[in-house]
Amino acid sequence: MPSQDARQPLEIDLNADAGESYGPWRMGDDESLMPHLSSVNVACGAHAGDPTTMQRTIRLAAEHGVAVGAHPGFADREGFGRRDVALTPEELHTLILTQLGSLEALLRAEGRTLRHVKPHGALHHRMVHDAEAAEVVTTAIAAFDATLTFFALAGPAGEGMARAASSRGLRVVLEAFPDRGYLADGRLAPRGMEGALVADPKVMAARAVRIATRGEVDTLDGGVLPLEAHTLCLHGDGPHASTAARAIREALSEAGVTIRAP
Repeated sequence: MPSQDARQPLEIDLNADAGESYGPWRMGDDESLMPHLSSVNVACGAHAGDPTTMQRTIRLAAEHGVAVGAHPGFADREGFGRRDVALTPEELHTLILTQLGSLEALLRAEGRTLRHVKPHGALHHRMVHDAEAAEVVTTAIAAFDATLTFFALAGPAGEGMARAASSRGLRVVLEAFPDRGYLADGRLAPRGMEGALVADPKVMAARAVRIATRGEVDTLDGGVLPLEAHTLCLHGDGPHASTAARAIREALSEAGVTIRAP
């Protein structure tokens, strides 16, 4: 990271979205993915997940010493939370509180603590371009527990959501995505755009090392985007998520970067 003294050891968090199965429907391979992570974002039953899956994911995280965060999204199972949903501010506020409360109840029963919140899919994108949505979501998080950490998009596109979280007393951790393409303005490329999804684990690993050690990432227009990040995210629903997580962890270790939860 550009701002970090070269004499200091480099550290970064490696997180992934998990617990996104529902009933008999399976999404991702959490058992293979979890050992390579330092943090996990657990679906809270809206865009994906159910109480049994949430509990199982919490126990799996405990087994591997992985910090647990909430991954709230729009209540849109059919679209996997990747479609924008029109809600009033009150509805959005309540939606966030309900999801945090559900995960917190299961964590408390397991003797675990909720560490962070990372919005999912379309909710995340809404917060990037909609200041009111960013304010409503971060207000709900702070009302629930002002000691929580908020994962905000690293780079210029995420400045608004990071500012909203900070202004409400939440600790902010900046997040980058080695498995997603970037636009020149720092936004993640829309999923339908060519280059939006990075599929090769070796390419993901190289991107992760570059972000962690040099604080930059290539953009789809051929430019380079400065990107100070404190956590790297992998999408757990990807077909090669566990392979990619292992490759990223090994590459970071070889580069002298320690993997550690915030």
